[in-house]
Amino acid sequence: MQNAAPPAETQTGSSRQFISFTIGDEEYGVDIMAIREIKGWAPTTELPNTPEYMRGVINLRGAIVPIFDLRARFSGGQTQASARHVIIVVSVHDRVIGILVDAVADIITITTADIQPVPELDHHVHSGFLTGLVTVDGRMVALLDLHQLFDSELIADATAAA
Repeated sequence: MQNAAPPAETQTGSSRQFISFTIGDEEYGVDIMAIREIKGWAPTTELPNTPEYMRGVINLRGAIVPIFDLRARFSGGQTQASARHVIIVVSVHDRVIGILVDAVADIITITTADIQPVPELDHHVHSGFLTGLVTVDGRMVALLDLHQLFDSELIADATAAA
C-alpha cells in the first residue's frame, strides 16, 4: 500500500501560493486564488472624473474591466505604460478588475508561518493594504490584501463609471 500525499498542513502552518510582481524596485505578492488571468498591457479607454490610479477600462472578451494603476494607487505617480507592462486580472469583492504592474516575477509557495507581520508604521503609510512580509530567496515580498486595497465602494464607483 502506498503512502498518501502529505497533508498541506505542516507543523509550521499551511502552504499558500502567491504570484509576485514588481513595481519599480519593489516586489509584491497576491494570493494566486484571486488571479483570473495575466495579460500584456493593452491601452485603456479613459473615463471622466475618475481618480489618477484608475487608468480606464478594457474590453476583456465582452466584459468591461476597470484597470487600476498600482503604482499610482501607492502614490508613486502614474505608470508610463509600455509593451513590457502587465495587467493582472483579479477577482475582488465578487468583481473582476485589472491591476497594472511592471512585470510578473514568480510564483512563490510559502507556509503561513513564514509570513512576518508588517511593522507598525506612521499613519500616513498605507500599511493596511499589506497582510504581511515574506523573504523569498533573499528578497523581500510584501503581500497585498486586495480587499483592503480595493474596497467594495472603490470598485463599485469604478464599475458605475464604466
